[in-house]
Amino acid sequence: MDDVATETSTVRDHSTAIVWILCSAAFMAMLDVFVVNVAFTSIGATYRGSSLADLSWVLNGYAIVYAALLIPAGRFSDRIGRKTGFLVGLAIFTVASLANAVAPSLWALVAFRVLQAIGAAILTPASLGLLLTVLPPGRVPGAVKIWATTSSFAAAFGPVVGGALVELSWRWVFLINLPVGIVAAVAATLLVPDLRQQVRARVPDLLGVALLIVAIGALSLGLVKSADWSWAGLATLGTLVVAAVGLILFIVRMVRHPDPVVTPALFRVRTFVWANITVLAFCTAFGAWFLSIALWLENAARFNTVETGLAIVPGPLMVPVFAAVSQKLIKRMPVGVVVALGNLLFAAGTVLVIASAGTPVQYAAQILPGWLITGIGIGLALPSMIASAAVDLPPDQSATGSAVVNTARQLGYVLGVAMLIALLGAAPEQLLTAFRHGWWFVAVAAALSAATAFGITPRGK
Repeated sequence: MDDVATETSTVRDHSTAIVWILCSAAFMAMLDVFVVNVAFTSIGATYRGSSLADLSWVLNGYAIVYAALLIPAGRFSDRIGRKTGFLVGLAIFTVASLANAVAPSLWALVAFRVLQAIGAAILTPASLGLLLTVLPPGRVPGAVKIWATTSSFAAAFGPVVGGALVELSWRWVFLINLPVGIVAAVAATLLVPDLRQQVRARVPDLLGVALLIVAIGALSLGLVKSADWSWAGLATLGTLVVAAVGLILFIVRMVRHPDPVVTPALFRVRTFVWANITVLAFCTAFGAWFLSIALWLENAARFNTVETGLAIVPGPLMVPVFAAVSQKLIKRMPVGVVVALGNLLFAAGTVLVIASAGTPVQYAAQILPGWLITGIGIGLALPSMIASAAVDLPPDQSATGSAVVNTARQLGYVLGVAMLIALLGAAPEQLLTAFRHGWWFVAVAAALSAATAFGITPRGK
């Protein structure tokens, strides 16, 4: 009994440090989904003679592998222990970052990006799983919201960080991960407790793992390459068919196998299901929105990389402020209502930009007001969405369940970017019209996430 009390006291003493250790690593993993976008041109200049299609795999290889491995990696962490999974993923990610920085050729860089994505896929669900299991129960909801907020910052500050580092060299985009990774690994080893299951989990359904990787990998591939292949092209349709067949076969295995990759019981939790649907719709809007504003400022306003990054900052600054506001609102009203309100503000801010945008671009009058409103909406909605999906998960399924949530997030980002690029490409000669089409897509997706958010509220509340 004394040992248990001592361990609990230790966790409480270090709970704040544990939150920031786990959040910093998750932030770093998500940052690399977005930060390389601004280094793209500089990388191409280094590896002269590389085609745009070849260069795109620096981005696509990471996005596809990251999305495809999140759920299997979460199951892996549930089996070997979430602290071990976190440290393994962090080590792979950090070593791969160093390899990326010294890559001698483009295809070596692509290979190391894939390795980096494997590390990110392991540490992301493990970090959220640890938050759910090692902290005192009273700290868990707030910690999950901090985790969600810091990882959403990655999408927003990626262009800022990337733009500043590229001024030195694109290789610094990867080198910056080394000190963060080393410090996080040492701190996690010393401070994060290793709470393992009493009964060791069996090896999960390996065929199910393979089917899930194929299904999500094919879906991600079809989405990210749709602009190059066209939505009606044989290659796009073929990958989407493979994804659909793989998903159907995976569901059959999940229902029938005695130890499936994802326990079907998770999908009987009403709030978990609706939270994942809401996260998917929200992140579809989120991924398209941030990229569209960056592209609009670069192409219509003719901002350089650093100017674009600085212009993006005010919106994300609203996120932590209104994440705190959302915690107070949830004490007075159902969580689904708060999330719906945030997503409606997201949609309203987008519509305001549609109504006011024009050429020549006047950032302060045309973009900033709507940009700030969407930041407020994101702050109200996103942390509560992630918390609602993750807090009530069974302890032995916490990493797997959080991986499902993060897979929905990542697929949303990929879908949003793919749809935006398709819409912008449909009318390249009419820049404002093309962007308005993209922004209407964002507004509709945000409004859809507001409608589904009401399902997040537990029955009877």
